Parts: sequence; C-alpha cells; structure tokens
Amino acid sequence: MDFRKTFDKIPEEFEMYRPRYCEELFDKLSSACCLDSGKMVLEIGPGTGQATEPILLTGCNYTAIELGENFTSFMKRKFGTYSNFKIINDDFETYNFPDNMYDLVFSAATIQWIPEKIAFTKIFQMLKPGGYLAMFMTRSDEKSANGDLHEKIQEVYTKHFHVKQEYSCKLNYENVINYGFQNFSFYEWKKERTLTADEYISYIGTHCEHITLEEPYKSAFYSGIKDVIMSNNNQIKIIDTIPLYLVQKPL
Repeated sequence: MDFRKTFDKIPEEFEMYRPRYCEELFDKLSSACCLDSGKMVLEIGPGTGQATEPILLTGCNYTAIELGENFTSFMKRKFGTYSNFKIINDDFETYNFPDNMYDLVFSAATIQWIPEKIAFTKIFQMLKPGGYLAMFMTRSDEKSANGDLHEKIQEVYTKHFHVKQEYSCKLNYENVINYGFQNFSFYEWKKERTLTADEYISYIGTHCEHITLEEPYKSAFYSGIKDVIMSNNNQIKIIDTIPLYLVQKPL
C-alpha cells in the first residue's frame, strides 16, 4: 500500500480538519528568504494548501508538485485565481526539475515520505546558490493536557485499532547538513486546540492509518473514542508544536 496516495481519497475532509500553521512561521520564512515577486518557490506535496496561501501572498512565483489527482484539482479550484500560482500533478521523486531553478523549496509535513538521499540530494540540485530549503510540520501532544483521558483513548486503540499496514515514515531532519547545505537554523512555536468528540474523530480520520481502518474494527473504534471524550465533558486538548528546519545552499 502506498500511503502517499491515501490522503487523496478525502480532499474535502483533509481541507476541513487538518490544522493550520501559525503566522509567526510564515513571517520568519518570508523574512529569512526575502520572498517577493522576483523569487521562484516550489512546494512539495501541498495537499489542499494548508501552507500555501501565505506564500502566494508574498507575490513569489509559486509552483507546487502534488502526487494526488484529487488534491491537484482541489488546489486549482482553491488558488487558481492567483496569477502567481502553478501546480504540477506528478511524483516529486521522478519528476525532472531544472538545476539551480528555485530560491526556496519547502515542505509542510510531506518530505518525510521521500527517502532522505533522494529528497536532500535532489533539492540541493534544484536550488539556486544561496537558495533555501524549509521543512515544517505539526507535532501534536495529546497526552500532557489530558491525564486519564489519554490513557482511556489508548485503551480504545489497543482494543479496536487494527490496521493491515502501519505508518513507518521517519526522517532525521538534521541529516540535511550531510548533503552540502549550510546555515542550519531551527525554530518552533506552540499552539493549543480544544476539540469536541466529533471534531476529534473528524481530525484523526484524516490520518493515513485511520483512513485505511476497516470493519469490524472501524465502527467500534470510533464509537469507543467518542464515548471516552464525551465522558470528559466532551473535550480534548491538543498541544501542537510547529517546528521549522531551515537550511541554505552555499553561494
């Protein structure tokens, strides 16, 4: 099973329930990379554009490469009125990009799906001298603020969450310095979300393993999750950390 294509089955739900990033991240990215109408920018795997519009609004020449056909169509409908918007429906790993083309290549929770050697080597070649690679994502802590609720949720997972294939993508982002990049910088920001049981179920329903969950487990799993959150005043608090890894190709 190619998990990369799993999300493309639910573009509307993905758009509605995936968390957004913070303004501080885009401010940092825009200022560090001096984004303006003269800059060429590529986004890898934008999904439905959770990180796209703030970049478009800098006026840069924006291109996205997106594997999913449904995501690509969604992005065209959502951002097609921007004159600086372009999207390619293809696989980043095999698509032939020109060398020394981009001032910024960025990934919002996508690059971990690409083998390290392919991703970092290819992006290095694609960037202009002095160009930047930015990698960011949302890391959600559902344990710290919830006490016994988290333990009850884990019991539901143990009892009912049985999938044919588990998510196993891992990427050591700091390894990027082994591929010729320099000026490694790291930033992070915190956000909090409080969700109802229904909102939480909709949110986790956009995770790749959850999308593939089948009966007889699926109904019992979501019913169990709903019951334990309802017993917690119908709320669960999530603490999000948004890390940004930023590196530069030498001049």
